Amino acid sequence: MAAIVRLSSVCRRGVKPLFYQTSLLARPLVAPHKHQEQLHQPAARIHASPALSAGAVSKAASLHWTAERALSIALLAIAPVAYFNHSPVVDYSLAAALTLHGHWGIGQVLTDYVHGDTKVKMANAGLFLLSTVTFAGLCYFNYNDVGICKAVALLWSK
Repeated sequence: MAAIVRLSSVCRRGVKPLFYQTSLLARPLVAPHKHQEQLHQPAARIHASPALSAGAVSKAASLHWTAERALSIALLAIAPVAYFNHSPVVDYSLAAALTLHGHWGIGQVLTDYVHGDTKVKMANAGLFLLSTVTFAGLCYFNYNDVGICKAVALLWSK
């Protein structure tokens, strides 16, 4: 940090990094020729779509983040209830919560590590298939067997 801060900027009210000094930003990128009247600088234009500038995407991301945190807190509350109360309502809610929690978690891993349009589409299709099969399997286990809560209690009792 000390390498990019001017000594004169430290003596002023605040500390400004070297790269944000107006004297550096005002310098031309291309040196003009003697016979040129105007300086032609390369310019980059940044265009944002109306949806991005309106904040619709950030609102959806914020709601998704809030839903993930709410589900994590709900899982913390369901765990003691599932231990003390073995009922079909708790079993099915646990099946839905665990499946959704796993779906969102694996989805974040895919977002971070899978690149390319075709690969992303295939990974998302595989994730939806995996989540659907997981939820269907847990519901089948709850309906035709002892249920998730009772199964965990039986595993811990031995």
